[in-house]
Amino acid sequence: MRILLVTFYYQPDLSAGSFRTAALVKALLEHESPTVSVDVLTTLPNRYQSFRQSAAETEVSTRLTVRRIELPSHKSGMVDQAWSFGKFARAALRFSRAQKYDMVVATSGRLMTAALGASIAKRLGAPLYLDIRDLFVDNLKYVLPRPVGFALRPIFSGLERWTFNSAAHINLVSRGFAPYFAERYPKQSLSWFTNGVDDEFLPENLPQAPIKSSLSGRPIHILYAGNLGQAQGLHLIVPALAARLGSRARFTLIGDGGRRQQLEERIAADGLTNIAIVKPMAREALIAEYLAADVLFLHLNDFDAFRTVLPSKIFEYAALGKPIWAGVGGYSADFLRQEVSNVAVFEPCAVDQALDVFGRLEISDAPRGEFITKFSRRAIMRQMAADIVTRASRRQ
Repeated sequence: MRILLVTFYYQPDLSAGSFRTAALVKALLEHESPTVSVDVLTTLPNRYQSFRQSAAETEVSTRLTVRRIELPSHKSGMVDQAWSFGKFARAALRFSRAQKYDMVVATSGRLMTAALGASIAKRLGAPLYLDIRDLFVDNLKYVLPRPVGFALRPIFSGLERWTFNSAAHINLVSRGFAPYFAERYPKQSLSWFTNGVDDEFLPENLPQAPIKSSLSGRPIHILYAGNLGQAQGLHLIVPALAARLGSRARFTLIGDGGRRQQLEERIAADGLTNIAIVKPMAREALIAEYLAADVLFLHLNDFDAFRTVLPSKIFEYAALGKPIWAGVGGYSADFLRQEVSNVAVFEPCAVDQALDVFGRLEISDAPRGEFITKFSRRAIMRQMAADIVTRASRRQ
């Protein structure tokens, strides 16, 4: 049984999609059926210009072939991202030509990778299994200037309909997407294999946590790790929080993205000395930074579309047993309140509310064993892999 997996990001790249896809590939290869083989079409690491990992363009091992396509240098602009994706799409179509697969799987945080998977599946006459991590059409008005987004929305809506209707099955990472699909694609076959806790974050695999001095003699260390873009809106919240907390807290922001410069300009303009921005780093080093922090910070911008998502960062944070300070709304807020202990949730960009709930956090570490068991990435991906293999076997 041959499965083609199309993903824009794959290990060793630093992204939620990369970590999720690597776990899925591992689960497919560990499936009880020894006939399963996987071809991965992806890119060479390109998530951050400030952090580049080396990787082979082609890797061949038992039942797994990974082909990584080199992209032109790009930043976070829509034009250069579109240009880079175009090169990826052309190369992926060329590599897959005249191949035979029992299933094409595409995991997509943005619509275009899903559409590429649909194009490949149509050309090869193979069933399509989509793994949808975000609703691109719903986000258009936030990522593009209003006139441009308004003009392009009908085009991308049509592309979305064609792509989603081409799928034999769609997995949705967040149950917050349910109303969107119920309204637009009520007959589509759906599943809900969510994000989860990777093995690196299991208590038995974590390094020794550093010994920290008493809080009475130092500021609270608040850490954020991830993208510094419009979607996260850190430039709208962190400088204001740092100014209000003053010497009581210090922030470390690990990452890069399209709003980093704006964030740095705001920090400089306000004369803030309790915020440090650090370049992206390998996961092993990042885990050490997590363990050294007192509080883990999460924020999504105040956009309606973000009320349906479920960030993978939640699962990393929760597994570490650290207090979580989260500016999210909608489904993410409900999930945190229901599933995670010692969490302070506030509405995005609401500075006063953020400070109010921050005072309710217990600044100490406490294991979340039930959460880790319930949301084990390995277990979730095994279930998803079994679902893919079962559906692919129907074609044989």
